[in-house]
Amino acid sequence: MATHKIEIPSLAALPDAAERFLKEIGDNRLIAFYAPMGAGKTTFTTALCHILGVRDDAVSSPTFAIVNEYKAASGDMVYHFDFYRISRLEEALDIGLYDYLDSGNLCLMEWPENIEPLLPEETLKVSISVNPDGTRIISWEDPEN
Repeated sequence: MATHKIEIPSLAALPDAAERFLKEIGDNRLIAFYAPMGAGKTTFTTALCHILGVRDDAVSSPTFAIVNEYKAASGDMVYHFDFYRISRLEEALDIGLYDYLDSGNLCLMEWPENIEPLLPEETLKVSISVNPDGTRIISWEDPEN
């Protein structure tokens, strides 16, 4: 099983890191970001959306809506979830979670630990860690097939 790591030394390096991430995840469409508050989940998700050609003014944290829907330059939809405020699994099911996850479109999930039992087995679990110098490390392992 291959382990991937992408170091992000500064905000200026975000676009390159996002582009590399999208290449390295291959066909994975369910991406769950695990990181502490303030580690940069929304910032990285925004960078991914920009690389995909989502309009700059369209991307925002879906903290209150749970999910935001964006259209990429390709015409494909991108779904951005923020499960921070989810306290019951039923809340995620009520928004039609599986309709999104089964759509074949890219699903970028923040705070997935709040809906862990609902995540499909093929979900790519990505960690974002913050080093003492402020650099970020994005890391994940290829799922077993």
